[in-house]
Amino acid sequence: MPATSLTSSLLIFALCAGVVWFSGARLAYLADTLSDRFKLAKSLVGLLLLSLATSLPEVATTLSAAINQAQNLVLNNLFGGIALQTAILGIADFWARGAITNYPRKANHALEATLLVLLLAITLIITTTGETVVVFQIGAGSVFIALTYAGTIWILRRYDGSSDWIPVDLPDTQDRPFLATADDDKTTNHALILQSVVACLAILVFGLLLVLFAERIAVQSGLGTSFIGVTLLAAATSLPELTTSITAARLGAYTMAISNIFGSNLIMLVLVFPADILYRGGPILQGASTTVSLALSFGIVVTAIYLTGLIVRRKPKVGVLGLDSVLVIVTFGASLLAYYYVR
Repeated sequence: MPATSLTSSLLIFALCAGVVWFSGARLAYLADTLSDRFKLAKSLVGLLLLSLATSLPEVATTLSAAINQAQNLVLNNLFGGIALQTAILGIADFWARGAITNYPRKANHALEATLLVLLLAITLIITTTGETVVVFQIGAGSVFIALTYAGTIWILRRYDGSSDWIPVDLPDTQDRPFLATADDDKTTNHALILQSVVACLAILVFGLLLVLFAERIAVQSGLGTSFIGVTLLAAATSLPELTTSITAARLGAYTMAISNIFGSNLIMLVLVFPADILYRGGPILQGASTTVSLALSFGIVVTAIYLTGLIVRRKPKVGVLGLDSVLVIVTFGASLLAYYYVR
């Protein structure tokens, strides 16, 4: 491909990324405002609403790739984004004025991480052993993952009213970020909800354009779809989570930021089930590549690191970051090297 084609793709990719960034930031502010007005727990808003909204590009990309019978693209996109999205919490830690895992008042975030590790481990076992039970070309493993996800949401919803933990090293009140407007306090709930819908649509449309041009860049650059799938493509579909988590941290809504990431990762795992229904080449987890197993393994590692950080209420800091965030960012960097090595 000529260099100009690659340059044009990169420019359009950057433009779409800018729109997704602003829309995601605005959505995080709107979600925080609406949670206050309707007196909803920010962790619940992050887990069930914000994570679903920011996962719209992953949902559309996964289902369209499954319809096109692109097994590697489906799995690399889904599982490659897990370590990346978890590392986003490490980036958000720059705005937390201390380790972000110090702030949750409830143990439900540790439970989220524990159940996510469980679901990741189950998926890794299935991809390693292969699907042994198949019904109508749908693997029993993907059905089991979907059922486990449903049980996970049920447990988290029931546990949400549990006793509080004590947050430590709380930050001072922060100024309202750039995405808050002077008239927001006077805006009606109906108008805020409408703005949230518009932000979700922008994330979906421009997120899909990001995916389209990420695939084009993969071809034009010659780096290959496996490596691009777990790096650039995963980054493109994870951009909404990045901007919403950073914005939530700037707002001081740390529980929303954490639940947004863990919730998004859970959604990426359960998407295996509808993708398996649409993929007609057999169970979609059967014959998964080494890259997929690596992505799941690194997902377990980074989630376990943050689980430890959530349990250890006071932990060392490295500069402005908590030690757990530093370890997660380093682990994510190591994952990129591993993906490149086995590409």
